[in-house]
Amino acid sequence: MHHDEPIQNRIQNDPKSASSEDSEGADQVDVERSLFSHLILPGLLFLATIGTVLWAGAYQANTNPLVGPWNFLMADPTALWKGIPFAATLLGILVTHELGHYVLSRIHGVPASLPLFIPGLPHFVGTFGAIIRMRAPMTDRRALFDIGVAGPIAGFVVAVIALVVGLRLSTVVPIQSGYGLHLGEPLLLQFLSWLVIGPLSATADVVLHPIGFAAWFGLFITSLNLLPIGQLDGGHVAYALWGPRQRSVAVALVPILMLFGWLGWKGWFLWVGLAGMMGLAHPPVLNPDRELGRTRVLVGWIALAIFALTFSWEPFVLR
Repeated sequence: MHHDEPIQNRIQNDPKSASSEDSEGADQVDVERSLFSHLILPGLLFLATIGTVLWAGAYQANTNPLVGPWNFLMADPTALWKGIPFAATLLGILVTHELGHYVLSRIHGVPASLPLFIPGLPHFVGTFGAIIRMRAPMTDRRALFDIGVAGPIAGFVVAVIALVVGLRLSTVVPIQSGYGLHLGEPLLLQFLSWLVIGPLSATADVVLHPIGFAAWFGLFITSLNLLPIGQLDGGHVAYALWGPRQRSVAVALVPILMLFGWLGWKGWFLWVGLAGMMGLAHPPVLNPDRELGRTRVLVGWIALAIFALTFSWEPFVLR
């Protein structure tokens, strides 16, 4: 028979030994949790997102609306590879966007997680985007501005290049009278379409290549992120530029978005609801008095121009 009493007595009589063992056990748990949250979880989420975005890109080739994504894939699993152009483009835009935030966070010494990608349903694009968790408050306005603006600008550059390539591969067709989903046309898309494809007649339409569609969605995500609300990228930039006045801008924007929802895309109601849940005002930074400087103010205006060029008040139209 094994008897634990002597061991228990030794531990009770030696608080230093017990404390040491407890500390070592706690350290081991912390290391395992840190490894999982810093590397394993972001990696697993990214792999899952690659799969769902590939699936979504392949499913776009489906011409039978009665066949769902699962049946489509089970009927021909090799069709998954048809989603590579779309998936590579969209993930390239999203990864570049998130790395912009991550790199600037490291430069400013703000602890941040690796991007956490969110897999989505394969019915449309296969992902709900990605987030980066900041593990410490922003030190000052410059850090807030740089981290906030880096992602949208980096993703925007990749999206523009992809859009030019996608438009070159797209097809011009006669406008069809059938009921279906049409994409909104922000100013940038209209300009690049005119530049790459040329003027279109009133009876012509463009069917975007998967690369072009992924680029369009990248521009759509950029415009949503640049809304000057709460802790969206646009909220970071607006607070860095205008301080507490950012809240007034966000409050003024809410009825405008609700009007857009009433007149067109109902998704704006969802965005207004989410904005209300996360808060319209941006939280303060530790050192709000540090000036941005002329260069950053200029970049801020460039970000505002990007928002204007990529924004569509009715991004999805059913007609």
